[in-house]
Amino acid sequence: MQNTATPTHCPYCALQCGMNLTPAADGTVEVTERADFPVNRGALCGKGRTAPAVLSSRVRLTSPLVRSGDGALVPATWDEALDRIARHLARTREEHGADALGVFGGGGLTNEKAYALGKFARVVLGTSQIDYNGRFCMSSAAAAGTKAFGLDRGLPFPLEDVPRTGCVILVGSNLAETMPPSLRFFSELKENGGTLIVVDPRSTKTAEQADLHLAPRPGTDLALALGLLHLVVAEGRVDESYVEERTAGWEEARAAAMAHWPEQVERITGVSVPELREAVRLFCEPEHAMVLTARGPEQQAKGTDTVGAWINLCLATGRAGRPLSGYGCLTGQGNGQGGREHGQKADQLPGYRKLTDPAARRHVAEVWGVDPDSLPGPGRSAYELLDALGTDIRSLLLMGSNPVVSAPRAAHVEQRLRSLDFLAVCDVVLSETAALADVVLPVTQWAEETGTTTSLEGRVLLRRRAITPPDGVRSDLEVLHELAARLGVEKGFPTEAEEVFEELRRASAGGLADYSGITYRRLAQENGVFWPCPAREEAGEAEHPGTARLFLDRFATEDGRARFVPVSHRPSAEEPDDEYPVLLTTGRVVAQYQSGAQTRRVDELNAAAPGPFVELHPRLAARLGAAEGDPVAVVSRRGRAVAPARITTGIRPDTVFMPFHWPGEGRANTLTNPALDPTSRMPEFKVCAVRVEAVTR
Repeated sequence: MQNTATPTHCPYCALQCGMNLTPAADGTVEVTERADFPVNRGALCGKGRTAPAVLSSRVRLTSPLVRSGDGALVPATWDEALDRIARHLARTREEHGADALGVFGGGGLTNEKAYALGKFARVVLGTSQIDYNGRFCMSSAAAAGTKAFGLDRGLPFPLEDVPRTGCVILVGSNLAETMPPSLRFFSELKENGGTLIVVDPRSTKTAEQADLHLAPRPGTDLALALGLLHLVVAEGRVDESYVEERTAGWEEARAAAMAHWPEQVERITGVSVPELREAVRLFCEPEHAMVLTARGPEQQAKGTDTVGAWINLCLATGRAGRPLSGYGCLTGQGNGQGGREHGQKADQLPGYRKLTDPAARRHVAEVWGVDPDSLPGPGRSAYELLDALGTDIRSLLLMGSNPVVSAPRAAHVEQRLRSLDFLAVCDVVLSETAALADVVLPVTQWAEETGTTTSLEGRVLLRRRAITPPDGVRSDLEVLHELAARLGVEKGFPTEAEEVFEELRRASAGGLADYSGITYRRLAQENGVFWPCPAREEAGEAEHPGTARLFLDRFATEDGRARFVPVSHRPSAEEPDDEYPVLLTTGRVVAQYQSGAQTRRVDELNAAAPGPFVELHPRLAARLGAAEGDPVAVVSRRGRAVAPARITTGIRPDTVFMPFHWPGEGRANTLTNPALDPTSRMPEFKVCAVRVEAVTR
């Protein structure tokens, strides 16, 4: 075991904050400040500070588990566990075909693991049925960004540009709780004379920092963006020369926006016309401005169109592809960006290549040493894959995800998982999903392995191994290597992360997400490298510096122009009615992360956020006769959840809020609607119709 500090990165959100890890003699690991990393400059939230707590053998898995004859999970050897997985996967493929095998990954897997998992699914199993939980993160923003710019990268500029712009519209993000170290950039924005507009139906800790808080009814962000664009046109604030020189499709988008006049938008959203006009003034008067979106507008069945409307606002005002301006998405998961760039998404090959592109298939097949025709086509998206479990998909290999808690319509997803012929899970802890498995494999985690991630800025980073994993634990790369060998593929699945990354470089070369010029040496020396970063072909030619700021010269479309996409407001998939008269929206709290599988095992975090709650307005609480802390039931067409009431004037009277980190009777995703965006296949987590009832106990 080392006894010196190892520079690395936090295992949680997409900020990927820098930190130092130092093992202690008693087996614990100390987190210390790493001020050289520009995103957090040493600052860490409570999750980052306490992350080593999950390294303890007290809370994590250290032995493979297999389902015994009496239904219990019991310890087994690695050979027993791997043999059982390989045997069941082979049997399923032989009896039902390759597409009866499913693979489900995670946005927390390193780039190397995501790459290897996608390759394993397509080369070893031959299945098209692979997707990952990042589909639930920023897929709508990715789809909209690709339509508009020809390329999707969370932020097309570094976070350090935020304090130097003139105005930021922050849509559907409570980053004060979800990404606390990032709040500094927005505080500095205001200190520099810039303004912050927050769009959120709740008065969050982030909204409290805003110069202007717009609180639309959930599910109406699309109408809000269209109303702002209408006013931009009506007030003569369109940057006509920019639109002429750098965009296409303006007339159609303009006509669509002009159909959303301010008074109509006020009726739909609840945001007053004076507030709309003030937002336009604050956004348009400075020389530079940005729009940043997060899960609020994205996790809707019209999320792609909603993000597209905010992009249209940026384009019409000349705010994209210029210094200190632009549209960006605040990616959520630790490797949500890199996780989809390199092959674990249903429709993509490494380098952000399309699986349906013959040239892309040829390139990747050559790197993999297989026939392009042997690669399966696109498969089901995440929720559709989960919905097909036990019917079309009979066996599932799952890595780094906990859909029993995190998926929409979670009770149904749990039932589908239980109906499988066979389920194998690789995880650090015995999550609620792992507890359903036939085989559970204990795998290494962030501090015990080396690998790369890609932050919300598009900055590829090197996480370094700081400690030795416990006996009985192996890496996901070792798991895929061993399973591939048992299934007849002896080569092509290295166990060393850097060797996998070298192959990833070749596979991504020439793609939109080109990592070919990035090496572990550069990542260590340069504190990360922004993609795209192509390799230099000429001997002696200087290395490509990476691309910190995209689109300054041209957009990634064939003609270099950004595309306006005409969109119109439409209702949410499920609107309130007499039976379900209230809207539910969901989100996170500062002390927990995603499904809580790891953070719920940290005492300090549990003390700060011990369980679920229902946030509701005093008027709604009075109608129920509910006092602070009383149990209340939230009921949707999909199920019922019960949690204590948290009464606040910071939420709209027609809306309730629940965090989604917990299982059991307070599971928020029991209620959520799996209605899918037609383009991104994103479920509508952020809005569904419910009724709220008092509970007598």
